[in-house]
Amino acid sequence: MRNDDHGPDGIPGETPRPGQAYQAFMLDASQQQALVTRLNRIEGQVRGIRRMIEEPRLCVEILQQLAAAEAALNRISLAVLKFHVEKCVPDGIEQGEAERSKSLAELVDIFDRFAK
Repeated sequence: MRNDDHGPDGIPGETPRPGQAYQAFMLDASQQQALVTRLNRIEGQVRGIRRMIEEPRLCVEILQQLAAAEAALNRISLAVLKFHVEKCVPDGIEQGEAERSKSLAELVDIFDRFAK
């Protein structure tokens, strides 16, 4: 991921480019902890799925667990997307036409990725 490909989108560790004055939004500590807790749970699910495959288990049981893990990841994605839409996109829109266009193009790109 190149830094010049991203504007004020709140990516952790991102710094403003020279001449830009924008607020880089990042998840707060409580949001981070909630997401990390969910990710830890998903990590455990994936380890369990691996064990199911090694044991071997019925395909339908494995598929049910895969669907559950995928749904859990999708909920995390939705939480981060919600934050992005509520905090980062409005800030980009307020920065002027160039940043507005870039923020909206990034948002369309994100929706395109989720649609696949």
